[in-house]
Amino acid sequence: MGKITHLNKKGEATMVDLSGKSVTKRTAVAKGVVKMKKDTLSLVLKEGVKKGDVLAVARIAGIMAGKKTPELIPLCHPIFIESIEIDFNIDEKKGQIEVFSKVSCEQKTGVEMEAMTAVTIACLTIYDMCKGVDKSIEIKEIVLLEKTGGKSGTYKREVL
Repeated sequence: MGKITHLNKKGEATMVDLSGKSVTKRTAVAKGVVKMKKDTLSLVLKEGVKKGDVLAVARIAGIMAGKKTPELIPLCHPIFIESIEIDFNIDEKKGQIEVFSKVSCEQKTGVEMEAMTAVTIACLTIYDMCKGVDKSIEIKEIVLLEKTGGKSGTYKREVL
């Protein structure tokens, strides 16, 4: 296991110095799952939720959140994000929506936090828009699926 990079020699929190790092193409893919009653999912798919088109709003919320990550996470570097994609996989039998975010850039640091933030806020937006009809909604399994670029190379989550 490597050392924790956000601590200085005194053990104090610090922002990682990127000045010696190389710019590389970097991507990150994250996933979250929103589980709800099947009737609620049916409303989402028929755009029958009173607050509006749940998936369209969640997509925009996820994109906006990814861009605001350094404002939310104290030691996260502000970077120029070149792309954020939010996609959904609907499983009507399980009554759930899998939410995926993919973030990419050419920078000195990775975009894992931006991908995780984007997917989290997209999931929370689904919850917020549907909570009036289903208070039992669960958000779960927020994970990093993959990251590429940088000195550490590629990471792919093992299927458990």
